[in-house]
Amino acid sequence: MNTGAFKDHFSGHAGSYTRYRPAYPEGLFRCLASLTEEHASAWDCATGNGQAALGLTPWYARVEATDASAQQIAEAAPHPNVRYSVASAEASGLPDASADLITVAQALHWFDFERFYAEARRVAKPHAVLAAWSYELCQVTPEVDRVMEHLYASKLESYWPPERRHVENAYRDIPFPFTEISLPAFRMQAGWTLEHFLGYIRTWSAVRAYIGKNGRDPVEEMEADLTKAWGDATTAREIVWPLNTLAGWID
Repeated sequence: MNTGAFKDHFSGHAGSYTRYRPAYPEGLFRCLASLTEEHASAWDCATGNGQAALGLTPWYARVEATDASAQQIAEAAPHPNVRYSVASAEASGLPDASADLITVAQALHWFDFERFYAEARRVAKPHAVLAAWSYELCQVTPEVDRVMEHLYASKLESYWPPERRHVENAYRDIPFPFTEISLPAFRMQAGWTLEHFLGYIRTWSAVRAYIGKNGRDPVEEMEADLTKAWGDATTAREIVWPLNTLAGWID
């Protein structure tokens, strides 16, 4: 079980995280909104730069977006219906029975599960929904994918935090004490040039850990291979990230 201590792998490059991370699909938020009886308030926990919080705004009158990282909150895009605050997943400071929907995007694996679920139960309204999702390696072309697999599984293997295994297992190994809801398959898509793609890779926690230990950039070391696999660096290629979802009624 996670200890509950905040594991901060992203504050040091919060600006890059905002610029280079892909956006979540509108269909996911539409689907989640269809599950809740009311649409007064949603809590986006571990909001990071606010991507999921902004995705909720067409569907919920108010979105509470919390993150333990002040740097991430500082980079979040403002919206009149989103209130950002610095708070941990396990102690949000939100009122009792106030959220129709609770979302956790690419972050549940960092939490102290037992304490977070207790907090979710406290904040949730009756019949509220908790939904979490994650994504792992993207798909570009077979040639690019081979280079990325080598970077991910070989060069960076020992630099991934241990919690990464939950993402690799598609969240199937995370305890989930709620009545599960089966969601349709969703995926993120983006059209990026090589420069943008390299910026995205450099937001990986393992890349930052590698640089911190070795004093050199592992992405730079494989950039020639990736450039060859990509082709014309100015060509925008379609990139796909399948989403793994975990959702349930908070009874």
